[in-house]
Amino acid sequence: MGMRKRVTSSSPCLLFLFFFFSLVLLGCPSLGHPNYKDALAKSILFFQGQRSGRLPTGQQITWRSNSGLSDGSLAHVDLTDGYYDAGDNVKFNFPMAYTTTMLSWGTLEYGKRMGPEIKNARAAIRWATDYFIKCATATPNTLYVGVGDPTTDHKCWERPEDMDTARTVYSVSASKPGSDVAGETAAALAVASMVFRKVDPKYSRLLLATAKKVMQFAMQYKGAYSDSLGSAVCPFYCSYSGYKDELLWGAAWLWRATNDASYLNFLQTLGANDATDIFSWDNKLAGARVLLARRTLVDNDKRFESFKQQAEDFMCRIIPNSPSTSTSYTQGGLMFKLAESNLQYVTSITFLLSTYAKYMSASKYTFNCGNVRVSSSTLRNLAKQQVDYILGENPLKMSYMVGFGANFPKRIHHRGSSIPSKASHPQAFGCDNGFQSFFYTSNPNPNTLTGAIVGGPNQNDGFPDDRTDYSHSEPATYINAAIVGPLAYLAGSYSS
Repeated sequence: MGMRKRVTSSSPCLLFLFFFFSLVLLGCPSLGHPNYKDALAKSILFFQGQRSGRLPTGQQITWRSNSGLSDGSLAHVDLTDGYYDAGDNVKFNFPMAYTTTMLSWGTLEYGKRMGPEIKNARAAIRWATDYFIKCATATPNTLYVGVGDPTTDHKCWERPEDMDTARTVYSVSASKPGSDVAGETAAALAVASMVFRKVDPKYSRLLLATAKKVMQFAMQYKGAYSDSLGSAVCPFYCSYSGYKDELLWGAAWLWRATNDASYLNFLQTLGANDATDIFSWDNKLAGARVLLARRTLVDNDKRFESFKQQAEDFMCRIIPNSPSTSTSYTQGGLMFKLAESNLQYVTSITFLLSTYAKYMSASKYTFNCGNVRVSSSTLRNLAKQQVDYILGENPLKMSYMVGFGANFPKRIHHRGSSIPSKASHPQAFGCDNGFQSFFYTSNPNPNTLTGAIVGGPNQNDGFPDDRTDYSHSEPATYINAAIVGPLAYLAGSYSS
């Protein structure tokens, strides 16, 4: 208090200088804004904590070690690498592919604003795409779509390095189709091919060739992977929205990557016209419409006018003061869609707000939601509000990104983070041994999963920071992947 009194008695110039340098020392790059560059770096670093396989020498999250080195062996193929989806030790390709698509889309749109982080973003993408290439090419007419029995895995609380549960291999084929998981995998490979087009042309060509092959499989053998695989993916990652949205999404990305009119002709015959107010690993309609609307907004191609109208219908269902809004907001200003892992919807929708705003800016375009005029600034301001809430500008002053800010979740629902590392405890913990000592305890996790964004607060802006409450305390790759793009935009817009 004494120092504050002395400063207030000084000249206005000295007061400003003191305030400015205090903010710099605290890591605030711009007055009144979170440190977006720090958040961007940490949001990408998180993926290192989710890696499966043999870790590279440059691994920065050092409490993790090699794991899943025999993945695929039960099917006599190599399915190592890829990512564990969330706080467990299973590789679910459906959400992993969505994660990769969103991380790649963010890098494609905002890479110039990422600075040195673009190399880390590419590395995070490649850890997944190398795995998807194996999944798509190991066996003819087969797409591998997951490793690890989710039912037995979820009965254990053990480090990925200690896994002793069945590493069952799951696949789709002509007789057991999976248009949804195949369409999403094709989308991931296609957009990643554009990310690597200039920096690694040979790898880019391999990605695109594999994307075409997988998309052909998705289009030719139609069916939901949930029907083919049952309890191997449900209720964990059922394709609740069906597979038409993934066919639209995959074809849209192949069209953008190739300009091959056959993909445009295909997506125009799908009839995927349902209205939506959600965007997630399950439902891709809104994302596909925003992507296709780009052709009208940026390239002035009127063939995509209907997709632009559908994209704007989606935006009008999200904007809080729109007469057609169907989206709730908490008292603290957070978009609230569903009680379980709500931030997954917030980050994905925030990406679409930011990116549609970018496309609108190209032609200084505006549209109306009833009598409400919507500009690119309208969407960007709403997107920024959501990002800022996640980073700590909320009633609890809680950052929902682990390791960012002074106050963040300490008891996240994550096996590797909650159990002592192999370096500190070389002996293995068995399947059941982790529950009493590490799952049910109120002690903070011993390992910090830097950059992880958890499921988030409830509809009353409350957050218990309870490891057993997976709906709010579990991080996931697809939560993080979608926020990388908006963070990159903000980091480039609000730098010091």
